[in-house]
Amino acid sequence: MTAAGDRLGPTLFERSHAGRGGGKVPHPPKDALARIPADQLRADGPHLPEVAEPELTRHYVNLSQLNYSIDTGFYPLGSCTMKWNPKVNEWAARLNGFASLHPFAPDELAQGTLQLLWELEQALAEIGGMRAVTLQPAAGAQGELTGILMVRAYHRSRGDMDRTEVLVPDSAHGTNPATASMAGFKTVSIPSAPDGGVDIAAFRATLGPHTAAVMITNPSTLGLFESRIGELLEAVHAVGALAYMDGANLNAIMGRFKPGEAGFDVMHINVHKTFSTPHGGGGPGAGPVGVGEKLLPFLPSPRVLREADGRFRLERPGERPDSIGRVRSFVGNSGVLVRAYAYIRAHGAAGLREVSDDAVLAANYLKSQLAGVLDVPFSRHCMHEFVASGASLKAETGIRTLDVAKRLIDLGYHPPTIYFPLTVEEALLIEPTETESLETLDGFVAAMRTIVEEAHSDPELLHSAPHSSPVRRLDETTAARQPNLRWKGMTGEQTPCPD
Repeated sequence: MTAAGDRLGPTLFERSHAGRGGGKVPHPPKDALARIPADQLRADGPHLPEVAEPELTRHYVNLSQLNYSIDTGFYPLGSCTMKWNPKVNEWAARLNGFASLHPFAPDELAQGTLQLLWELEQALAEIGGMRAVTLQPAAGAQGELTGILMVRAYHRSRGDMDRTEVLVPDSAHGTNPATASMAGFKTVSIPSAPDGGVDIAAFRATLGPHTAAVMITNPSTLGLFESRIGELLEAVHAVGALAYMDGANLNAIMGRFKPGEAGFDVMHINVHKTFSTPHGGGGPGAGPVGVGEKLLPFLPSPRVLREADGRFRLERPGERPDSIGRVRSFVGNSGVLVRAYAYIRAHGAAGLREVSDDAVLAANYLKSQLAGVLDVPFSRHCMHEFVASGASLKAETGIRTLDVAKRLIDLGYHPPTIYFPLTVEEALLIEPTETESLETLDGFVAAMRTIVEEAHSDPELLHSAPHSSPVRRLDETTAARQPNLRWKGMTGEQTPCPD
């Protein structure tokens, strides 16, 4: 068997036979090509595989069955909130009135969609304790950039051009420093205190007249709620800076903590995580951004407005001159926004609070069960996720966190996030979400116990894992740095792939 195993099967190009496929589709007129201007014709054909419809269908169904999905198993993926996605939300997103609406449809023909977007803005503003929300950003990272661009516009409108720094705790999301840099700011990293929170002394020492904003992930990527958040925000505002909250971990605090009411000036919300859209692999996503009173004039345009007679419309060009303008052509992946609306309406305020309660309960249960299996560096209660460490296991057996993750695949589990956050050696960031049963969580704990026992009794089993997956362990570093995204037939020594 090759490194790819025998479950993948041949590619469509390898299945291709000239003349197959397309037989039941009406053939074009014999002079079809002659009707096309010569300068618009290709010199060569597109070199597509020629296969019959049953072969094509079976090929892709087979590939789909090799994928791991939330419909087939547990995703304990930290910082991503890979929860179960209710199928009623999929039904709502596919309703013809939403799915088939042309983006340039005039307001009078788009009243249903405009109403949904307006009501979703109101709901998200209420959940975040914010003054208003924009739905334009297409993902959380673009939401971050949108928020920091509004921060920049705010300071410039006041003639405060010396604010060139953005403070980012080392427990924040990794995209935060990149966001600040893209907006033209210098990123200043703030270390964590021994308890996992922000080092207050270092934070205060760094704050000053050059500080434009601080970007805080709360709960942090360590899975901890910043207990000194009031003191931090008071210090930020005392020097004239603004506070940005990364809302990727909103699943832990819905209905229990409103960032805007606590003093945050701006935050983004990953609705594809918290409000249940299937995501991963680069999309789809949406990253609405909520703002407080100070940033309200700078929200991207156009916003959805509700007229006195109950009708809805988009803002007209120039209607709000201080706006930073568009950050996207329309709104971020409208199907994701429909799903989020359906999820919020189905749960209501009490249901969203219960989501957070159950997510926190599940994480703390899993943390307590794994405390005797792996190192758990922070003893206080976590929120929706927690960090474990394989540092002791590595010292005792030579088994690294990567080996543990690969072996989990053999036992039927998607691995958690590994080697992040960077502040914890051999880190595993684990988030069970609120949608998994007690039996599922206990099964994951049993799998981790098995792996630790194997690390002591048969470490080579882990070093060479996974053994049962369609694709064996690959050189992921080289694949990331030198991606080869185009298929080509193998020749000579490349055929077959060496083990």
